[in-house]
Amino acid sequence: MCRLFGFRSVIASQVHRSLLQAENALGTQSNDHPDGWGVAYYLEGAPHVTRSPTTALGDQLFHRLSGVVSSETVLAHVRKATQGELNVLNCHPFQHGRWVFAHNGDIPGFSEYRDKLVSMVDPGLRRFILGDTDSEVVYHLLLTRMARCGPLSGPHTVSQAIEALRDTLALVRDVCDGRGEDERCLLTAMFTDGDILVAAQGGKELYLSTYKTRCADRDECPSLSEVCEAPTESGRVNHCIISSEPLQGENVWEELRAGDVIGVDHDMQMMRTTLDSRSLAVVS
Repeated sequence: MCRLFGFRSVIASQVHRSLLQAENALGTQSNDHPDGWGVAYYLEGAPHVTRSPTTALGDQLFHRLSGVVSSETVLAHVRKATQGELNVLNCHPFQHGRWVFAHNGDIPGFSEYRDKLVSMVDPGLRRFILGDTDSEVVYHLLLTRMARCGPLSGPHTVSQAIEALRDTLALVRDVCDGRGEDERCLLTAMFTDGDILVAAQGGKELYLSTYKTRCADRDECPSLSEVCEAPTESGRVNHCIISSEPLQGENVWEELRAGDVIGVDHDMQMMRTTLDSRSLAVVS
């Protein structure tokens, strides 16, 4: 399977440690997930996406990019292929306009269901499915549902994004889930437009961190507040990290349960629900 990393912060921050320096950084994880990598980050509201079908840790481009990225929003992925060829079209994150998406999981027997799933994608979006992975089809189903809330180029609320993700994963399960446990879809995913970030634990592990034991930059950071070093009481945070594995360092990690959905809006207000629930609660 693959590995995911998502980051939202009130200030532009470097993610070199998370991608390369920590003992279990995303680059290190690519030793076991060698089939491609991708990094998306936002500058002035626009996504910049770099992808490659090589192994991240051995790719100098990954090293160079990880060293210069500084952004309020980053989404990164290393791939262990289960569906699709090893080429750049099948590397995550996938992008359409402002939206970026990455998936960790698998749809067993995807070739049997692909045509039916693609037929449910908005006709105007189908032509943008360029690769042959299950992940890219799921992404375009998600875009189809997001478009029902308004133009994809326009702003969307975190509640709209959560509902669209929840509906998309439910649809995929309705079409593709088999009866046996080994025939169930694995649909852990995250996506962002640079302002909001949403992630779902859909069967593959996912961890959340919103504060640190002690911030290494506390003496220099102009945005330091209590929520940087303690659990939030208001639901508002200064940073949100979502990762397939807890990264070593000062961040305090919580393991998300299967079915958990986490969202953070443009004001850094955290929301939490589950794939089965229609209620949306502020994280506290």
